[in-house]
Amino acid sequence: MRTWQIERRKRTRHLIELGGLVVKAGIVDLTGDDRATILGALLWIAGKLQSDQGARARELWAAKGKQALKADRAA
Repeated sequence: MRTWQIERRKRTRHLIELGGLVVKAGIVDLTGDDRATILGALLWIAGKLQSDQGARARELWAAKGKQALKADRAA
């Protein structure tokens, strides 16, 4: 297999995993699969992370995410 094929598969897997997080969080159902709303929310998150409150938001969101992943593994 060529290097570019391996890299493409890695990228594809990464994108699928990120999409899975959007589904796992319930965002697809909550927005009715409205991609404009989902993109808007992600842009809002990006803006928050770039603000002076970014470090605090990252801490809070990371803790919440770790808790959810831990609960998911336990289930």
